[in-house]
Amino acid sequence: MDSATSYEATRVPLPQTASRGVKVAVAGGFGVGKTTFVGAVSEIAPLRTEAEMTAASIGTDDLSATPSKTGTTVTFDFGRATLSETMVLYLFGTPGQNRFKFMWDTVLHGALGVVVLVDTRRVKDCFPSLDRVEDEQLPYVVAHNVFDDEDRAHTLDDIRDALQMAPGVPVLRCDARDRQSVQHVLIALVQHVLDRTDRREGRA
Repeated sequence: MDSATSYEATRVPLPQTASRGVKVAVAGGFGVGKTTFVGAVSEIAPLRTEAEMTAASIGTDDLSATPSKTGTTVTFDFGRATLSETMVLYLFGTPGQNRFKFMWDTVLHGALGVVVLVDTRRVKDCFPSLDRVEDEQLPYVVAHNVFDDEDRAHTLDDIRDALQMAPGVPVLRCDARDRQSVQHVLIALVQHVLDRTDRREGRA
């Protein structure tokens, strides 16, 4: 991806007013931007469990859309983001390759909801993530991580149709390198969770 302004963690202390911490998972295909997404918004130095890619990955990991990628997450990424004076999000990024899918149980356990990142150059790569999240019946939003000028080529309705999304699932754009853009996605996820809870409890 081209360079863009991103937020660098400065070890922001946890607010004394914080009374609720919630877990959010960030999922999607290989090389879609999960590590970047977590790092862009984290107020602490994000924990990254990346390993250098070697010749052993040839024929296993598709680098056609991300030829400059040299590392890959092998367990999960971790970061922290304050959403309000009282709510703090703990972000866990899933590994993108099937051979590390055993980590999914750990990442999804106790999660409030999930952000599923999509790269429209490789839409099918997000299907395993969507299948797993729907199997777990977790609330989620789909975020199109925009590479280059893709947003001009594919509308959000195009993406919704390609993924066969249910009408109530939010689909939005994001730039995983940009803090404000990532915050917008996280706020949309929390609002979606609240709306879904209201509907189930008959308050909407």
